[in-house]
Amino acid sequence: MLQKKGLPLFFVDAILIAAAYALSFMLRFDFQLPVDMRVLFWQGLCVVLFIKPALFCCAGFYRNLWQYASIQDAVKIFKAVTLAAPIVMSVIVFSTLFVSFPRSIIVLDWILLFFLVSISRLGLRVYREITPAAESCKRRRTLIIGAGEAGNLLLKETRRQAGSSYDVMGFVDDDDRKQGMSLNGVPVLGKLESLQMLVGTHGVEEIVIAIPSAGGKAMRTIVENCEKTGVRFRTLPAIGDIMEGRISISQIKAVSIDALLGREPVVINEASICNYLTGKIVLVTGAAGSIGSEICRQVAGFQPGRLILLDNAETPLFFIERELTGRYPDLEILPVLGDIKNKEKIERVFAELMPQVVFHAAAYKHVPMMEYNPTEAVTNNIGGTKTVADAAHRFGVSDFVMISTDKAVNPTNVMGASKRAAEMYVQALCRESSTNFITVRFGNVLGSNGSVIPLFMEQIKKGGPVTVTDPDVVRYFMTIPEATRLVLQAGCLGNGGEIFILDMGEPVRIKDLAEELIKLSGLVPYEDIDIVFCGLRPGEKLFEELLIEGEGIMPTMHDKIRVAAAVIADLNVVESHIVRLLKLADHADMVGIVHSLRRLVLEFTPSFRLSSQEYKQRMSHNRIPRKTQGAIMAKILPLRANIADHQSVG
Repeated sequence: MLQKKGLPLFFVDAILIAAAYALSFMLRFDFQLPVDMRVLFWQGLCVVLFIKPALFCCAGFYRNLWQYASIQDAVKIFKAVTLAAPIVMSVIVFSTLFVSFPRSIIVLDWILLFFLVSISRLGLRVYREITPAAESCKRRRTLIIGAGEAGNLLLKETRRQAGSSYDVMGFVDDDDRKQGMSLNGVPVLGKLESLQMLVGTHGVEEIVIAIPSAGGKAMRTIVENCEKTGVRFRTLPAIGDIMEGRISISQIKAVSIDALLGREPVVINEASICNYLTGKIVLVTGAAGSIGSEICRQVAGFQPGRLILLDNAETPLFFIERELTGRYPDLEILPVLGDIKNKEKIERVFAELMPQVVFHAAAYKHVPMMEYNPTEAVTNNIGGTKTVADAAHRFGVSDFVMISTDKAVNPTNVMGASKRAAEMYVQALCRESSTNFITVRFGNVLGSNGSVIPLFMEQIKKGGPVTVTDPDVVRYFMTIPEATRLVLQAGCLGNGGEIFILDMGEPVRIKDLAEELIKLSGLVPYEDIDIVFCGLRPGEKLFEELLIEGEGIMPTMHDKIRVAAAVIADLNVVESHIVRLLKLADHADMVGIVHSLRRLVLEFTPSFRLSSQEYKQRMSHNRIPRKTQGAIMAKILPLRANIADHQSVG
């Protein structure tokens, strides 16, 4: 109960107990202790010095870090002092053979002791919070946006930490009721609209946004005002993390770019998802990828009967399996190392493990890479999807959710065309199957492996330049949680054959995204970090689309999910095209592959905008070996010529 470190405070409390008791006697008798009360005084002093320190030990007073004293600690002191009063009174009366003891002394002693002990604890905290103020000249002058609970907690922590680099000058808040008020002695200086003026007036060097609950639109407004000031600004993590002690002042982070998309996150209907996931055997292909791994994390939260992780990348599969096993020790998780192109392996997985729900996330997704390797786009994105879908149909899987992309809409590249062909096959197969085949189509995913955000951040870290393909290129963006929520929700919305699309808001200009990231890093675009435009890569286009002509869009029960009326093709026709494509891929016939893709995906318009010299430069830029360059060029140049002739004739 009494640790070595608590001994000094124990002796201080003993002195305070004696002082409170003595002072109560002095006050009761106007500082003139009668002779007949002196024996009673000493007897009572012995009793309080024996009982009260013992009670304080039992109450855990000497295991507390009193430099962080709070209201809860004051309540603890109140309880201990209040409990001690009747005990002491009873012992004194009993030990003195019921000699009359002034009851007013007990009351005075209770008041004085509570006051003295509380002041002793509060003094430690006051000393800790005031001491760093002398070092304010070494810290950055800071404004906090948001005079609420998060701002209050942030202010308190900056005062507690002697090594804090923040010297808070004031708060900014749009609430009219807070104007002219103070929070813990720090004034609310004005509203967001006056932020630029306040920064100049008070010499502010940094701004911290302490409104973790702000939505996308509100955060965008705040960030735009912060940008106008020209000073560095950061955001505070979620209030729950602060209050539960999972973060500290040192973890204030740069504004997250996904909060600037200008829309609220997708909210899912968990009850409906539970109906088709809880207790079921769930298979996720591409389980180690960005989307696949997040699907696994969210599916695991719905308590499936078994979760099967299928991927051909050993190390990432090891890490996601270890992560999920640690987080969900009671869930049966089976990592399966295998390739979706391996028909025998996929058949064996379905036959032995009998999945009931399949999330098909395995695919090659990088446009330029598939332009250089069209055979892999065919064998993996089309052939692999066909293999998994056929197995799902044959073994009676209940729900099959395929992950697609907006690049499948009016594709100008092999990757997009391959995903559209996969969509067509899944939709056509759905008409012949009892399996509920669903397709989910969405745009670029922020923060996924190989996406622009990690690339830009790495380039900024190295000092630039940041490379953007074209100043006018725009893309639809989602966060990984948004994408996976949509995938999970889609599984219980469709009746089979539909393509679900997320309401992704307005498209984002990549140049603006690059500039925003540079600013959020505390740097100035085109001055500290340059932005270089390197031209569209093979197969890329300026604008991505969400719908193919003929796909009418309709609402669903979810306000941010739409369903496209599918353009259904005949299964036998689609399958015959795919069989031909796979044969051409086996022979590495790149010209034949593109021609066959155009016959299957009628909206596929290959974009061959680059000259021969530009193709050579592009491959050199991507560090492709010369021998490989020659092999690729030998295929690409006649391919371009053949398609150009075909287009001119057609």
